[in-house]
Amino acid sequence: MDHEALIKQWIMSDSDRLEALTIAAAQKLPGWCLAAGFVRNLVWDKLHDVSASTPLNDIDLIYFDSNDISVSRDREIEQGLRGVSTFPWSVKNQARMHERNRDYPYTSTEDAMSFWVDVETAVGAALGDNGEVIIVAPFGVKPLFDYTVTLNPKRPKRTDFEARVYNKQWLQTWPKLVVNA
Repeated sequence: MDHEALIKQWIMSDSDRLEALTIAAAQKLPGWCLAAGFVRNLVWDKLHDVSASTPLNDIDLIYFDSNDISVSRDREIEQGLRGVSTFPWSVKNQARMHERNRDYPYTSTEDAMSFWVDVETAVGAALGDNGEVIIVAPFGVKPLFDYTVTLNPKRPKRTDFEARVYNKQWLQTWPKLVVNA
């Protein structure tokens, strides 16, 4: 089985992740996916034979809508999500994230993800209209299976990367990982 199919199978077997995807899909946001730790942590848990999933401190619902890039819209969506579930939602329209990152405007959710600090975090999952899990991964999913944490070449500030790895405590949580900067 290829890596992407394996991730889809793992997500479909995880009732919390499947519920989160279903709730997110109901929002009908353009170019949406649940990204960052939502997929990354699941894969690293499986590779490390972790019996109970590492808790998600947040579920990153990202989307791309250049028609309304207001922070208040994201807060409204979060509030609505919290009204239907107890998941720790974090909603961010990627159409405005270029401003925070001092980049050129992004063209899509996947384009925005291609600027994230580390390669392995830039993987998301969405649900298609037919209920099939869709993987969004500008760098592919193979890096997740390489036991690495890799600095994105578009983000040359190694200090930001190192601080992120340290603060997230990834090497303590998943000790087989190797920093690849």
